[in-house]
Amino acid sequence: MELRQMRYFVAVAEELHFGRAAERLYISTPTLSQQIKQLEREVGTTLLIRHSRGVELNPAGQVFLARARETLQAAGLAVKDTRRAAGLDEPVLRLGLLNGVPGWLPAALEQLAAERFPESTVTLEAGTTTEQVRMLAAGEIDLGLVRMPLTLPPATTSEWLAEEEIGVLMVAAHPLASTTELTADDLAGLELIWIPRATAPEFHDDSLQRLGGDLRLSDITMSHSQLRSALLVRRSAISLGSRRAATADVVWRPLQGRPLVTRYAAIWRTDSDNPVLQAMTVSPGLTPVRQQVMED
Repeated sequence: MELRQMRYFVAVAEELHFGRAAERLYISTPTLSQQIKQLEREVGTTLLIRHSRGVELNPAGQVFLARARETLQAAGLAVKDTRRAAGLDEPVLRLGLLNGVPGWLPAALEQLAAERFPESTVTLEAGTTTEQVRMLAAGEIDLGLVRMPLTLPPATTSEWLAEEEIGVLMVAAHPLASTTELTADDLAGLELIWIPRATAPEFHDDSLQRLGGDLRLSDITMSHSQLRSALLVRRSAISLGSRRAATADVVWRPLQGRPLVTRYAAIWRTDSDNPVLQAMTVSPGLTPVRQQVMED
């Protein structure tokens, strides 16, 4: 039995609903359900009464909830008191928050840090891919998030975490907005507003190369968070982005036959002595985050 399973059970017991508990834990509902069933097998009895509206605790589950909370609190105090006795500061992981990254990804990394190193604290430092690399080299962050492809500097390693499909963004009144799927020929001659190359040079160039076609690169550039606003001003132009960027005013359309993706990866220094980072990257490393994203 793992502390992680106890945390999962406590979340379900407090939410009395697998879906809400899964959202709170940043994992998929099927994964959470599987973990709870495994926990019940190890205990030797059911702990929850499942019904269409959610779940409720049976008498055994009520006892286990109380003991699980005590166990989790004791585990946290054990780490905290031991570090204090050794004269160590509270463990902190400085996480680079990539501009435009899906919110669930840094949240999942923060959850993993809490599981691997209880009582640790995660702080966030925002920046582009280029800024993440610089901050990591300067010792300003311990773990960065970047868009791939990326040539890593010396003594730096990476682990792929997730990917998102990139499609075309345009205002809802754009002539192509009524088309459900676009081709490179549809985009010929259109103005493309894209990110500044300096923010992620290799990702910038790779996206344009994969897109192909006869597009006109705009004279204006915007960060990922500003691309949508730029389209509302330059209404005949298009941009690239994930489905998350779509609103009532800006629509998203997939590309036919030319799948584009944003690949997100974590990067860190191989010579780092940060204890939280070491706990997160030791086997199986960041794989739980990647598995969770793939399941979702």
